[in-house]
Amino acid sequence: MQKSFKLLIISTFTSSLLACSGLQTSETPPESNLVQENSVSTIIQQRVKQKAPYLGDNNETLTLKKIMADPDWIGRQPESPYWSLNGESYFYSQKREGSVVRDLYQQSLTSNTATLVPLADYHQVSYQDKVFNQGRTITAWLFEQNIYIQDLQSGKVTQLTRSDQYRSNLQFLVDGRLSYRSYNKIFAIDTTSGITEQLVSWEFKEAPSANEAAKDYIAQEQLKLIAVLNDRRKRTQDKFDFNAQISKQNHTTTPEPFYLPKDHKTASASLSPNGRYLILAIEKDTPSRSKGDIMPNYIKDNGRIKAEKVRRRVADAKPESQYLWLLDLQSGAQNKLSYQNLPGYNEDVLASVKQENAEAKGETYESNRLPRDIALLQDWDWDQSAIQWQRNGENVAIMLEAWDNKDRWLTTVDFSNQTFVTQDRLHDDAWINYNFNSFGWLNQSTTLYFLSEKTGYSHLYLKSLNAAAKQLTRGEYEVGSLTLSANDEYIYFKANKKHPGIYEIYRIDLNSGDIEALTDLNGVTDYVLNDQQTSLLLTHSKLTMPPELFVKSIGTESSAEQVTFTTSDAFKQINWSIPEIVPIKSSHVAQPIYARLYVPENVAEGDKKRAVIFNHGAGYLQNSHLGWSAYFREFMFHSLLVQRGYVVLDMDYRASAGYGRDWRTAIYRHMGKPEIEDLVDGVNWMVNNVNVDRNRIGTYGGSYGGFMTFMALFTEPDLFQAGAALRPVSDWAHYNHPYTSNILNTPDVDPIAYERSSPIYFAEGLEKPLLINAPMVDSNVFFVDTVRLVQRLIELEKQDFETAIYPVESHGFIEPSSWLDEYRRIYKLFEENL
Repeated sequence: MQKSFKLLIISTFTSSLLACSGLQTSETPPESNLVQENSVSTIIQQRVKQKAPYLGDNNETLTLKKIMADPDWIGRQPESPYWSLNGESYFYSQKREGSVVRDLYQQSLTSNTATLVPLADYHQVSYQDKVFNQGRTITAWLFEQNIYIQDLQSGKVTQLTRSDQYRSNLQFLVDGRLSYRSYNKIFAIDTTSGITEQLVSWEFKEAPSANEAAKDYIAQEQLKLIAVLNDRRKRTQDKFDFNAQISKQNHTTTPEPFYLPKDHKTASASLSPNGRYLILAIEKDTPSRSKGDIMPNYIKDNGRIKAEKVRRRVADAKPESQYLWLLDLQSGAQNKLSYQNLPGYNEDVLASVKQENAEAKGETYESNRLPRDIALLQDWDWDQSAIQWQRNGENVAIMLEAWDNKDRWLTTVDFSNQTFVTQDRLHDDAWINYNFNSFGWLNQSTTLYFLSEKTGYSHLYLKSLNAAAKQLTRGEYEVGSLTLSANDEYIYFKANKKHPGIYEIYRIDLNSGDIEALTDLNGVTDYVLNDQQTSLLLTHSKLTMPPELFVKSIGTESSAEQVTFTTSDAFKQINWSIPEIVPIKSSHVAQPIYARLYVPENVAEGDKKRAVIFNHGAGYLQNSHLGWSAYFREFMFHSLLVQRGYVVLDMDYRASAGYGRDWRTAIYRHMGKPEIEDLVDGVNWMVNNVNVDRNRIGTYGGSYGGFMTFMALFTEPDLFQAGAALRPVSDWAHYNHPYTSNILNTPDVDPIAYERSSPIYFAEGLEKPLLINAPMVDSNVFFVDTVRLVQRLIELEKQDFETAIYPVESHGFIEPSSWLDEYRRIYKLFEENL
């Protein structure tokens, strides 16, 4: 079912092509060695080229109109796959042709045909986020806010609720009841009787009292002089006390709420599986934006201009803390958990930064030891909570982070003393990664597992509560996407062990420490483990193959079998330009800069070639991998450029994901410097290795890539002959807080970092043609970034720039007409200037 596939490795020393199966070459160790020890001197230092998974023989001339059309013509790939409860079939969503609607399909392991799931059956199969009871005999899930359970022996599905009540945090308790949260209340359902019980509620106000205390002299004298008022107050107090006794002594009544500081709100709530404790994270109830945080939307149905609400800017962000409370549902006690015993809770971690900025102003800075603002950690890739209970509810682990982004604490709670106990502290002088923070408990013991970048790469650790952490994986690769087996025998994970751009699925034996490679597909692979833990449902892609589903049986020698074939014949028949993955020697660091290289046939022959460097967005993103790129339009555009004689380079510059902590944090406090240094190395490499004319090279990119285009043209004006900046950042002080404060701190603390990292401060350096393409209703990078920079260029009397605006588009374009217009302008820029 799966077409044969080979990987070609091009030695940087001999430049000869070596056909191989998997990654076996005369210059690489056996696969077993690669699995155990990632060899930097072999695979990583070589050029890698993937053979086409489709034997396209259509050499038609590509057109921008076709490339930028609705991508349905490429195929409608499977999305959000998951297993059936019995592991005998799987589900996936698929975009309906010509529509934004996603349909749900089910496909049996024994069938090659998927079946459309009727809408009337959705409630029976929408269990992607299911939970199990302690014995794994019953499972439960939410569909349209209502709760369903299935008996795994009989297969019977039962609906437990039918209302529009908001529900979340579904979990089984140790006693078999099923709990859920609805705003500031938590309920439990007896799945046998159907009785629902309110376990706990909380309110942000002072606890009620029978009588209001006398607040001033007038009130005090009133009560002293008027006896009847005191009699009435006593009757009110007696009734209040009586009702309180009913609630305390009669356990059939609803428990009284817990009362927490007013003007706060709930950030997170987590009930222990034994029903004893509730951990609440609360924060000040302040607006997340100001009234002035708006952008005009000029093209609306009613013909009027609408002021759209948008996020606040990092320059307007103020430090925020969350406060954790331990509520004892048994005794009624409530205790605020203090951060004071966290190591480094009051360190002045930005003292040197503050001193540097003070000196720049002719001032001095005196370090302080004030408590830092701390909150639950938010990992951008998580589907878990920062509060994780041990299965029996006897212990809890909480992951905290500092507002200044320099520390992460993995803690447990001493319930007797109501204090945090630090199990692991991760400090980073730059910033804690907003990925690679997964953690949890083993099912059968008081042992924690977690990811940490403490060695410079994301790796897996185990830690017993009273022992040092034990590192389980090691090497120059990244570990993520953890799944613990039910019996604690294995942890499954995704990693780029073979090569930074190849992601396979592995598992580690928690007893022996042995690591087993479960896939050998040589591209980018994600996985879902079935509940029986016998098979993997894989989402796999290659450079020229969009994601498809594969199934792999665990514990067998069988290869992963492709089970969906959604890519269109029209796409497969085209002879696409397949990029090589090349390691470019850096002039500044020991690691090479990985890049996708697109070259025309016989590139070394004839006149020197024109070239373009594409800059991917996001900064912390990997694009020089061997899988299908999220930048699929750009991939096709690069094939078009190659057809017309261009060389294209797509670099994972410093800041990109996939290469470890040092590569990620190279831009700390100075965005736009290391990345542009890498572009210089890329230009030099093309000139020296692929017959490129140094004076005929352009660059382009969107979002972060647009920012890089600005910085390249403004700070290295001789590097490129033209550049296009799409949806670009021009001033980081106007971007959001969660992303920007990691890298540049905040403008009030570190204006030096913002001013040397923002293109608007270097606009006087523009000497070559610049195209700025800006969507006007961009809620990510505001249109004002372009407006302010254009005004700056006007005032600087710069003439060689032009701006194209897109009135109906946000950060990610939707309309094919907009994509086509944008890339026509980019192509025209290169054709006229290179």
